[in-house]
Amino acid sequence: MGKFLGTAEYPTEAAENRPMDESDAVIEVHDHRRRLLEGMAHAVAAKGYADTTIADIVREAGVSRRTFYEHFSTKAECLIALYEAASHGALKVLREAIDPSHEWQTQVEQALAAYLAGMAANPVLLRTLFIEILGLGAEGLAARRRVNQEIADFMLAAINGSEGNDKPLSPRMAMAVVGGITELVLQYIELDRVPYLQELVEPSSRLVRAAAAAQP
Repeated sequence: MGKFLGTAEYPTEAAENRPMDESDAVIEVHDHRRRLLEGMAHAVAAKGYADTTIADIVREAGVSRRTFYEHFSTKAECLIALYEAASHGALKVLREAIDPSHEWQTQVEQALAAYLAGMAANPVLLRTLFIEILGLGAEGLAARRRVNQEIADFMLAAINGSEGNDKPLSPRMAMAVVGGITELVLQYIELDRVPYLQELVEPSSRLVRAAAAAQP
């Protein structure tokens, strides 16, 4: 889960024996927040969002209820924070997979391969990213729309910023592609084929190429 949520820096034994200063407090706060997000992910994976309680989250995180309320006012707020943190981690994976020395088709295929591999390696987060967030209703849909827009913007930059591309992808087509890939991933979740998400690299790449080729 570390690739999508980040990993905390734990203090050394020497650091533990000295007085806590401001930087130590910041690390502790960040560590508690990370543990709460991971606790939410595990609790939701085990029970589903609707049946998950704050007691479940703090038990999984190994922190107190008071610590939870220092970071979040509701479990919905915690879920959205988890969704956004994991989504931004996934976007980071996409960006790091881009190699401008290759043509855009190859760049997109490499980015999709890294993205789907990261998803397959984090099945606990996958359900949160694609299913449980919708249980929040309008608030969850708004969070999902923001993230999908960021992915579409990434795709536009990768394709339209590439040299030699005389058919730039439109924002609407980019969002349509993101929606199509999302549905493919959802299908694999429903079919219990998450370990085989890499099978979606080829059809997803073809979808991107077809959308770009269809531009007038």
